[in-house]
Order: sequence, then structure tokens, then C-alpha cells
Amino acid sequence: MLLAGDIGGTKTLLGLFDHASPRPRACAVRAFSTLDYPDLAAMITEVLTAHRIEDGSIAAVCFGVAGPVVGDIAELTNVPWHIDARRVAARFGFARVDLLNDIEALAHAVPVLEPTEVHVLQEGRPQPAGNLALIAAGTGLGEALLHNVGGRLIPSASEGGHADFAARTTRDIALLRDLVQRYGRADVERVVSGPGLVNVFLAAHRTSCAARVDVAAADAPAAISNAALERTCADCVEALDLFVEAYGAEAGNLALRTVATGGVFVGGGIAPKILRALASGGFMRAFRAKPPLEPLLDAMPVKVILNPEVGLLGAAVYAAGVRSLAL
Repeated sequence: MLLAGDIGGTKTLLGLFDHASPRPRACAVRAFSTLDYPDLAAMITEVLTAHRIEDGSIAAVCFGVAGPVVGDIAELTNVPWHIDARRVAARFGFARVDLLNDIEALAHAVPVLEPTEVHVLQEGRPQPAGNLALIAAGTGLGEALLHNVGGRLIPSASEGGHADFAARTTRDIALLRDLVQRYGRADVERVVSGPGLVNVFLAAHRTSCAARVDVAAADAPAAISNAALERTCADCVEALDLFVEAYGAEAGNLALRTVATGGVFVGGGIAPKILRALASGGFMRAFRAKPPLEPLLDAMPVKVILNPEVGLLGAAVYAAGVRSLAL
């Protein structure tokens, strides 16, 4: 039995999996409101107790966490949690516990996704020996590369979401000036993320919002995108258009930096919710508009990940690999 987790600032998923190759099979998945629990150990206790898991029956453990991982320790970005893998292992008698940054965990799931779990934006012409790239906008912006080394895909996380925002158009330049004035610097996450969509909204609205979006509300990004998709506010439509183009342009930047001839995957919580906007053309036009390398980008498959538990799956895939090495 494998224990895997996707630990986020708002929601945490813990799952028990059977070891199956190449994709572990979920036996039980439990969702938690992260801040309702004092620590990860309390959640683990609840899962093990509910499913009557006996000591020694967990062969491998991996958690993807929304925050930086240094050695065996993780500090969550938006939760006052300090996770020490060795202490967790000692508390429950696990042989070892592995911690991954959440985007790296998600990357481990990419090679085992089924066709029904993705939406194809561009078929492309994938190269079997090519690298893959992953970009995922949610509360923040995550980017990862899957190196193709002798036919084996090796995930490698990055902090590309904190690189500089690359303005391409006069609209982008106006947005860049607004962001620099407010924050002193404009990294791409200030644009391509949930809070980033709010920033774009504030820059795009020249008059009051026809949809009466409250930018201070937790659901402001969803309200903006809904108003745009339903076309109840012209400025919200413009904001979402700018957001989608910036997302596509950054995905294209990542594709070039990683030479992702095997394909580019778009993950995170935002993409499935605005799939209609992503598929309308602006995302892919911005993705490809990088002469003289448009033919290279035109050949790269681009797919949106639809599986909402993909981060949990990736942690389970990693745990399965650890178990196989131990055998």
C-alpha cells in the first residue's frame, strides 16, 4: 500500500493507493480543509484509522506540498505548517517519507495521464525522444520540465513563475507599468495566476465593473472569469483575453526554454475552469507568435490537464517508484 498527499494552502488530498505499474490505483481518497487541522500528522491519523491500516503495511509515502522543500523539510507558503519528513516517518513507523514541491509532484503524473484526462489545444507532432514542459496557474504559477533521458522522463521543478513578466503588446506594456507602480517589480505570477487575474482586472477596468466584481473577495478570480465568459462586462472580457494571451505567451516561452518537442501540458486549477477561453484561439496564437521559431512551436502538442487530482496521482507515482527501488 502507498500513501500519497497533495497538500495545498486551502485543500489537502490524502490517498491510499495499490502499487500498479505504471499508474498506481487509488483505493481511497480523502479531502481535507487544510486550516481545519493543526498539522499533517492529524490528517494522516484520521486516514489510517478510518481505513484500519495496520503497522508496516504502508510501503512508501510521498507528499506534494505547496511550498519550498529543502532536504527533508517543507515550509508551506500559505499555511503555518512546518513539515519534517523524518519526524512524520518516526511518528507513524514509515520506512521513509518523501516531500516534493507540488509542481514537481504534478509533473510525475504527466507521463501516465489517459487521453480522457486532457483536452488537446494543439495536436502537434510529438517527438518520442523530446522533453515535456508543464505550466500550472492557480494561487501561484508553477513551471516544470520533464527531461527525456534515454526515454525516461525526469521531472525537474523551477521557480520560473517568479521570472520577469515579458510584455509583448501595448496592452501588456500598460499592465507592466501598473504592476511596477504597485509592486516595484512585475514577475509573471503577478499576471498568470488567480491573484494575477485580479491585477489584470484592475488595470483593464477604465470604468466601474458592469458585473460588480468585488476584488477583495476570495472568489474574485472566478467572478471575473465568469463575467467574461458570460460577457456581462466588456472590461472583464478584455481582462480575461489579456490573461489568456499572457498565459499562452508564457507557455510558449517555457516551451522554447525547455525545447519541449514531446509536448506542453497546462495544469493547475484555473485552466479547466476557463477551458472555453483557452480554446478560443488567443492562447495558442500567443504561444506560437515567436518568429523565427513558429514552426518549432507549431509542432509541439499542447494539452490542458482536466484531472483535478493530478497532484495526488503524481505523488503516488513517485511513491511507487521509491517502493520499486526498495524491492
